[in-house]
Amino acid sequence: MNDTARPGLRPVLDLDAYVAGVRGGERAVLARAITLVESRKADHRALAEQLLNAVLPETGRARRIGITGVPGVGKSTFIEALGTWLTAKGHRVAVLAVDPTSRRTGGSILGDKTRMAKLATDPDAFIRPSPTAGTLGGVARRTRESMLLCEAAGFDVVLVETVGVGQSETTVADMVDFFLVLALPGAGDELQGIKKGVVELADMIAVNKADGDNRRRAQAAALDFRRALHVLKPASPNWSPPVLLCSALEGEGLEAIWDGINDHAAALGGSGELAARRQDQQLRWMWSLVEERLTMALKAAPDVAALLPETEREVREGRLSPGIAADRLLAAFGLTTPKD
Repeated sequence: MNDTARPGLRPVLDLDAYVAGVRGGERAVLARAITLVESRKADHRALAEQLLNAVLPETGRARRIGITGVPGVGKSTFIEALGTWLTAKGHRVAVLAVDPTSRRTGGSILGDKTRMAKLATDPDAFIRPSPTAGTLGGVARRTRESMLLCEAAGFDVVLVETVGVGQSETTVADMVDFFLVLALPGAGDELQGIKKGVVELADMIAVNKADGDNRRRAQAAALDFRRALHVLKPASPNWSPPVLLCSALEGEGLEAIWDGINDHAAALGGSGELAARRQDQQLRWMWSLVEERLTMALKAAPDVAALLPETEREVREGRLSPGIAADRLLAAFGLTTPKD
């Protein structure tokens, strides 16, 4: 049975125990290791970086799939159906479900066992809900590290679910190999509810709930999406995003979707595009960490902290421009703004 409990943030294992447990696919250790990489404490972060570096050779062999869609599209039902179908085919599936965060408690509002009860008890699946903690677009701060740990633990398919709002789609699309957009049946309403930018990110659009009375509406929606994609320039010269129908509730269309994912991997893998994409993602990830850590160091600097309350007050009241305020804080940090 899945170990989806969130242990305390204080690490009780040494580096060797973490590495051995993750490599051995031990769920309890994997869950604890993910908690470690999610921690903001300096000593935890140092240990987490050592752990990630140690297991890096065991990563990179999984299919990384991002899944998004408007609220009510049935993401959790779809992920559970696809995950169960994949484990029955011999795959090991990890699900990183990025949950909305409660503003009052800071914890996840939704629980994985509530939303994916069947998959949560599958011995070949691992589900990890992560509260977004208010980060941009609702994407958990350490989803990338969690993905690497799951790969090192032997999971060959990693599904990353977005909350479907804000900039989370863009962020998740930039960490996966394949980005699947789920849509609802309807008379063209999907094109109004899903931003053009999200459609442009899609490697596939699947119209869910294509069953019963919804079948005809789903077919009409699929036609609308095919027309929309026809006028958009594909993100890859080696792949044209297909539009498929599925019913997560009935388990229909899952094989066709998985075949499409495999076709995409073959097309981009054969051309070298997939490897290049992952390399670019790694570099962008590095620079995002540089920016994040510089910001943290700047805010923690005593000279900056002393200036910050008054500087923020002046900017808020319109007595100081944001540009001059930024220069002031950077100067207190010992940096000067480059001149063009």
